[in-house]
Amino acid sequence: MRKIFFYEWKRLIWNKFFFGLLLVLLFYGWQVLTGRTLLGVSHTAPFSPWSFGDYVSRMLPLLWIGTLFFLTFFTSPKARRAAVLTDAAPMSPGRYALARCGAALAGCVLLVLACLAEAAVFYGWYFQWYAWQTLIFPALLTLLPPLVFALGSGWLLGRARPWLLYAWMLVPFLWNVLPLPEVFGLWNGAFFTEYPLTLDTPDPSFSVPAALLAVQALLLAAGAALLALKPRKASDAAEARERSRLIS
Repeated sequence: MRKIFFYEWKRLIWNKFFFGLLLVLLFYGWQVLTGRTLLGVSHTAPFSPWSFGDYVSRMLPLLWIGTLFFLTFFTSPKARRAAVLTDAAPMSPGRYALARCGAALAGCVLLVLACLAEAAVFYGWYFQWYAWQTLIFPALLTLLPPLVFALGSGWLLGRARPWLLYAWMLVPFLWNVLPLPEVFGLWNGAFFTEYPLTLDTPDPSFSVPAALLAVQALLLAAGAALLALKPRKASDAAEARERSRLIS
């Protein structure tokens, strides 16, 4: 299983798509940092959890798209035909699915680390500020639940119909234009711009309402549950017939 994971992981990151997406992320991230984060959000410091949370929430749509694009390497018809050699090994489909989802998650983690590293360079360059431990919680709270959900739901949709992955990539743009309730404020970043203004202090310490925490926890649990679902027998039988046909 470890060999399958590293094989799929290398296949994901050693290609033009990964480096192209990485360049787009870094370019857009720097524009957000220098054009918005530099000024601070809602009268808070640029290096406050509020301003940093606004930055990572604006990076979330591209990270969501990147996660789903990684899954297209495993769910498209062309990718399934190319996977005949690796699938010929005596291993259960569930373990293959776990290894491939792990590779997609590892690729997404690399993109997230690139965004965080860029922010670290920005804060060090402009403010000589390095208290990163104060920003870990807003980063995990904002990015972890939706990206795990993107991975779980995308894997399920891609196995059903590969084209659904491309439609699912549009979801972040919808939640950014639709008027969502306050408990979903982390999805479109409204929480970081609106909630500090409701607090009494001019530069308030970071706090999150219990309802919003519950929504993020449910989103994380839903993503993990979707990843734990076993592949459908019908889908496995169809893939087995295709492998047999191609091998013969």
